[in-house]
Amino acid sequence: MSGRFWDRIVEGEEQELGSHTFDADAIKRFAAQFDPQPFHLDEAAATRSVLGGLCASGWHTAAVFMRLNVEYLGRRVAAFAAEGNPMPLIGPSPGFRDLRWPTPVYAGDTVTYRQRVSGKRVSESRAGWGVVSFDVSATNQRGEDVFGFKGSAFVGTN
Repeated sequence: MSGRFWDRIVEGEEQELGSHTFDADAIKRFAAQFDPQPFHLDEAAATRSVLGGLCASGWHTAAVFMRLNVEYLGRRVAAFAAEGNPMPLIGPSPGFRDLRWPTPVYAGDTVTYRQRVSGKRVSESRAGWGVVSFDVSATNQRGEDVFGFKGSAFVGTN
């Protein structure tokens, strides 16, 4: 197997990043700090809203994705380095698109996050770097799509 991290990224590869259960108290804490809307803060108000119940902020679902993604990448990089390889260069994201929250995440829902490599290419403008494209999806315990986007990140090619 190649000693370059870049070579181990395979188009079409899918990873399950992990699952998270959104409990009412955590939903309210996050919302109080970052998205203080009634349907994220108060069960009675949420029941009367168009959403019909206490639900997580979309930014809460995005923050959980980022935590699970960082933890997954950390494990993958550590395993690569444990084989005696040099630490790979992982760069920033040049952006994302098509962010969506098609179904609310309600208190008590368990959401599973996945990421699929949709492409990779060597950067034409940054020597020694490539761009990995990926599709993120998340489903609740009923299999309903609750979160997703298309993203990309720089990865060292050396």
